[in-house]
Amino acid sequence: METYLVLFTFLGAVIALLFAGFTAKRVLKFSEGTEKMQKISKSIRQGANAYLKRQYSVVAIFFAGMFVVLCVMAAFDLLTWFVPFAFVTGGFFSGLSGFIGMKIATLSNARTANACREGLNRGLRVAFSAGSVMGFTVVGLGLLDISVWFFILKFIFKLDPSTITTTMLTFGMGASSMALFARVGGGIFTKAADVGADLVGKVEAGIPEDDPRNPAVIADNVGDNVGDVAGMGADLYESYVGSVISASALGVSAFGGDIKAMAVPMLLAAVGIIMSIIGTFFVRTGESIDQKALLKALRRGTNLSAVVIAIIALPVVWFVLGKESLGLYGAIIAGLLAGVLIGFSTEYFTSDTYKPTKKLAATSETGSATIIIGGIGLGMKSTAVPIVIVAISVLCAFFLSGGGAATESGLYGIALAAVGMLSTLGITLATDAYGPVADNAGGIAEMSGLPAEVRERTDALDSLGNTTAATGKGFAIGSAALTALALIASYIEKVKTVNPDASFDDFSLMNPVVLIGMFVGGCLPFLFAALTMESVGRAAQSIVIEVRRQFKEITGLMDGKADPDYASCVDLCTKSSLREMVLPTIVAVVTPIAAGLILGYQGVVGLLAGATVTGFLIAVFMSNSGGAWDNAKKYIEGGAHGGKGSEQHKAAVVGDTVGDPFKDTSGPAINILIKLLSMVSIVFAALVVKFHIF
Repeated sequence: METYLVLFTFLGAVIALLFAGFTAKRVLKFSEGTEKMQKISKSIRQGANAYLKRQYSVVAIFFAGMFVVLCVMAAFDLLTWFVPFAFVTGGFFSGLSGFIGMKIATLSNARTANACREGLNRGLRVAFSAGSVMGFTVVGLGLLDISVWFFILKFIFKLDPSTITTTMLTFGMGASSMALFARVGGGIFTKAADVGADLVGKVEAGIPEDDPRNPAVIADNVGDNVGDVAGMGADLYESYVGSVISASALGVSAFGGDIKAMAVPMLLAAVGIIMSIIGTFFVRTGESIDQKALLKALRRGTNLSAVVIAIIALPVVWFVLGKESLGLYGAIIAGLLAGVLIGFSTEYFTSDTYKPTKKLAATSETGSATIIIGGIGLGMKSTAVPIVIVAISVLCAFFLSGGGAATESGLYGIALAAVGMLSTLGITLATDAYGPVADNAGGIAEMSGLPAEVRERTDALDSLGNTTAATGKGFAIGSAALTALALIASYIEKVKTVNPDASFDDFSLMNPVVLIGMFVGGCLPFLFAALTMESVGRAAQSIVIEVRRQFKEITGLMDGKADPDYASCVDLCTKSSLREMVLPTIVAVVTPIAAGLILGYQGVVGLLAGATVTGFLIAVFMSNSGGAWDNAKKYIEGGAHGGKGSEQHKAAVVGDTVGDPFKDTSGPAINILIKLLSMVSIVFAALVVKFHIF
């Protein structure tokens, strides 16, 4: 039976990758439009490729260094020799998923713009299909990595289940490390370009968004791809594999080494792929640009997938683990419902079809200060609902899984709730990844001088993309919270393996070392957010100065008689983002190791708990504030409160500029941070247990 379980998981990965390849081939059959559209798309593609090539060369140095460190630890019997190689494969597949997503996005932007010349539904189908390539590449590569490693360790080297899960958790660390580089570096790039383009172009020069006279406009479009596509793909890849692996590890512990408990999360992920593929065929719309109608079109596919996986998860649990374990099915449903409800909550607070964002837009009547105050307040208020949803989900998952009588079984249930939430990631990520494609399509339509109705359609798709992106970030943050809880439990199990004398009493809040760790961990997301926000600020300053210089020195630029130097802005963003991404990543990797060597494993558990709580809150706050500011601006550009060019619009642009690094740099990266801290802690657990001061 074990062999069949692995084969089914592998088959799910193959189906996902084949569907991604088929969809990509279908997208590429669409026309890229006019010669000018093709030229602009090519410039965006070249800029994105150049950035990723330089980013990966920097990341390769980090991975080589960590590989050596892990090999040294293996030489001293602190790890198995499989761990360094698992770490590298995790990072490789994480980066590869982002790269493939970025390639299809940059090949689809002009095709989406051209499809919008024929109709809104056609444009939506092209952009969503491009997003589907990203979504199914991520889940396909994730399950491929998991199933191949499982087969090698179980059937070739015949290792015990505990060693298998410990090794596989390490490639989660590799995936998280790659994701952090991609999210932080790409986020700094895209927001530096976006802030520079908006502040000088819209506010100072008074020219429209995506105006070809703006020297930063190509860099802005490049940034959409390297940050919101490549970065997001690597981010959700590590969320996906992290949830599956942590659940597998806890299943081994809860069921006394039973390999079937380890296989359940993998089976759920494989079934989720098939259901997500079915859901993609139900995403279509009419020609109305009404946001509620467009949201309904996307929801039709995602909700159908969630309902079907909820039904099929029952026989999966029944036949693999037996009817006595049906409480685990309740945990899976709790995770699925939590994901859907967090999505609705995020949509409510960020979409301009609901009151919060409309009220935020109204604050622009009294200037920039009030819209910034209103956005911060909205983001803070929006944290309450996701916290309640996650809390109820955790309680339900824990007690339905038998947590009252057996703690380990309850923790396994929490981990399965995270898998349930991410089981339909293929289609969920498709709705998220389509946003940057639509955004680029709008820019290409503007720069190519396409008719007004085309830009109206791309703007509708772009506005929908802002909402789905915000929903996707909320979804990722919610899954990160559940996965982080499961990883903390996995860390404690790892410590107990290395030190059999360790017990849950060691982690009591009455232990001052645990409390100190919680304070340090609680501070980390604030420090990390500050570092990334300052990085965006410094990088954006260089773009602002460069754009101002070109407007001043290039004769005829404002009259449209001369071309700006787009390449200089792309190069500035590239250099700044690569330089600025290093320090936040080092802080994330070094802190749990340093804390462990000083405070011991008890302090590390406190650190992980503190970082998870504050990190979840800050990530939700920043993502929702940024999404609301962005859509408030779009709402005003649609004609409300004076429309484009008004003083209210300028105030909204300033608010959106503040929100850009909130929602696209710091906020999304924090959910990677809280999982990377746990992954690093698990990998270095043996070192910390044997060598610490307190």
